[in-house]
Amino acid sequence: MSNVATRVRYAWRLLRAGEFRLDGGSMFGLIPKSVWSRSVNVDEKGRITVQHNCLLLERVGDGQVDGAQAGASGPKHVLIEVGTGDKLDVASIDLFAMEKRTILTALHEAGCSPNDIGAVVTTHLHFDHSGGLTRLALPGEKPDWHGSASGMAGARPDHGVCLAFPNAKVYTQRREWDDAIANRSVMTRTYFKDHLLPLRELLPVREIEALRERLILVDSPRPFPTGYTPDRDELPTITAEQRLTELPGVPGVHVMLCPGHTWGQQAVVFDDDKGRRVVFTPDVLPTAAHLGAAYSLAYDVEPYTSMVSKRWLLNDAASRDWLIVLDHEPGNPCKRVKANSKGWFDLLDDAP
Repeated sequence: MSNVATRVRYAWRLLRAGEFRLDGGSMFGLIPKSVWSRSVNVDEKGRITVQHNCLLLERVGDGQVDGAQAGASGPKHVLIEVGTGDKLDVASIDLFAMEKRTILTALHEAGCSPNDIGAVVTTHLHFDHSGGLTRLALPGEKPDWHGSASGMAGARPDHGVCLAFPNAKVYTQRREWDDAIANRSVMTRTYFKDHLLPLRELLPVREIEALRERLILVDSPRPFPTGYTPDRDELPTITAEQRLTELPGVPGVHVMLCPGHTWGQQAVVFDDDKGRRVVFTPDVLPTAAHLGAAYSLAYDVEPYTSMVSKRWLLNDAASRDWLIVLDHEPGNPCKRVKANSKGWFDLLDDAP
């Protein structure tokens, strides 16, 4: 965590970048359908409804750093998560029953231009969290990048894409980027070249010097030492505050490594204009129905690690009174966490 005590606050709003559906069995891993279906509806194809939840942050005033005005340093608008985007083929859209809207639809409804976004933070680089980093080139528009098209049914012809947020730097964990490029995942198709490679391959040719380092890779402290296997209920020995990394050039926005779903998955943390500490949770807790300790995803690279991460995340949220925002919750994703008499936690609805 930075040594500078940053006190920058952000007004924010929840953006819905499109409802979609995922296989219920895959979303609850080893939990039997007879159990998880009590708390969530399932369609005729065995799918549950989820949402692409994203946050639009707007810095309040100029902020303060150690009591001094921070001036205009850092972007005015920050986007957390970008959803799937518009590049999937028809078969894939049908597979997931994707709603016909994207993060760009949601931004337009919020009265914000993609050109106004100065920083984009993704929890991880799976297509449903980072696919919206790029978009299909419009007819007659010169693409920023041309290459392999994403899709679930195998290879597709090359297509042209443009950067969805041309003035933004993109922040992710270094481990996440390395795994995404190497396609280290239990899913064969979730890291797609057309939302990853444009970030890297465009770097040498961009004309604006400030954007030559478009992709910012972060190395946050691990909750447990490398190679160490914690007990099921073990908490990290270093505090949540010690594990926060303030994003370079984005005062007041921090990330925290939260492994399990992927090794480089991160939560995003900031203070809002109402005095609340807001934590945008990744797929360690995608919906309120995933509150149970063992309710991990079949997509997780390490389900046991997900279970351990969920415990310490909920414990920190309860003890520090965080407002957490769940990344795929189709209902109200804004929750407070309270410890209960059973040795676990309850989620209580709160306002955005």
